[in-house]
Amino acid sequence: MYIHDQLLERADSARPVRVALIGAGKFGSMFLSQVPTTRALEVSVIADLEPDRARAACRTVGWSEALVARTRFTDDANREVRSGDVDVVVEATGDPIAGIAHARAAFAAGRHIVMVNVEADVLAGPLLAEEARDAGVVYSMAYGDQPALTCEMVDWARISGFDVVAAGKGTKYLPSYHASTPDTVWEHYGLTADEARAAGMNSRMFNSFLDGTKSAIEMAAIANATSLTAPPDGLSFPPCSRDDLADLLRPAAEGGQLHHKGQVEVISSVERDGRPVPNDLRWGVYVVIEAPNDYSAACFRQYGMNTDASGRYSAMYKPFHLIGLELNASILSAALLGRPTGATRSFTGDAVATAKRDLAAGETLDGEGGYTVYGKLLPATASLDQGALPIGLAHGVTLKRGIRAGRIVCWNDVEYESTLEAVSARREMEARFSLKRQHAAA
Repeated sequence: MYIHDQLLERADSARPVRVALIGAGKFGSMFLSQVPTTRALEVSVIADLEPDRARAACRTVGWSEALVARTRFTDDANREVRSGDVDVVVEATGDPIAGIAHARAAFAAGRHIVMVNVEADVLAGPLLAEEARDAGVVYSMAYGDQPALTCEMVDWARISGFDVVAAGKGTKYLPSYHASTPDTVWEHYGLTADEARAAGMNSRMFNSFLDGTKSAIEMAAIANATSLTAPPDGLSFPPCSRDDLADLLRPAAEGGQLHHKGQVEVISSVERDGRPVPNDLRWGVYVVIEAPNDYSAACFRQYGMNTDASGRYSAMYKPFHLIGLELNASILSAALLGRPTGATRSFTGDAVATAKRDLAAGETLDGEGGYTVYGKLLPATASLDQGALPIGLAHGVTLKRGIRAGRIVCWNDVEYESTLEAVSARREMEARFSLKRQHAAA
């Protein structure tokens, strides 16, 4: 039965799917805009550090005063997660430390959780996914965001019998962006600081998109959900159009630019000299597939698919993603089908803190989108072997020694509070993964 059919049944029986939203920022607001037109979906509570701002967001996206009045607004997310009138929790804060705490509160209360907070998922997702399974609840990626959409395409390819050669998303990238800060970010978007401020745009958030951090986090999430692997030295961001996916995203040994088959990669919408790539995929996601036999390869040609010169590699893509406007798919899949729209299954990729400039001993790191570090994708094995500090914990920690620009920051380079829940969760996850590696090697 389709989800919509089940939703109509819930509407007919006056049993709405009840949601607790944590974080009413851009993603949360986009989701809220769809609530009034979705039958049998009810947001019973919205938790935000500024409840009045959350109320204003509801009005901005078109909620009636009656709907606002029926909704509880609070700054105490954990208390409301334990409420009896919540079926699904949506964690949309973007704060990895808060995200871990909110996820565990949801598990303890027996609530499904949709983890919009990719930062928290990459920090400790494999551990959180185990805890969710133990609690008998769904732990899901957020449909509409690029990781979940990419995972859906990977699943489509695999169940259709194709090998996945590469998967990922598009973005606008130049190597110089890694050094971008909240003070320089708007020039890359063609805005002044005043224009961005008037539009309510967060400089740190947009800088994390630009400096490569968000790409690293999202590709780590895809790797951990699909077991596709990370390139050994991080993403290369090759400039690539939709039409050239199959040519460029095949192994270098076969004329492409991939390190190996079965990896994640992000493609750029601009050439290295800044020229735009025609027919780019800046807002979309893709999967590159390989035909398993000559007959399938012939079908690629017969049905008009773009292929490489050999005809054996082709690609499927989705040119856009609508972020929170599509989030209902995850919420309703969890509540009505008991299934995630993508979920962490292993610790395969990691996003690690990397110096944006020469950093001095005694400096305090300021995390995603800030002035000191950006996130770099690494294979999880390489991250563990180097003792790399995850980008999600590179905020508010002090350097014990200087770090040169472009170098990875490690756990032993910083002073950190080992008793923090997020730190202990991450360390537990690392220990479990290391133990699994030892058992596999024995």
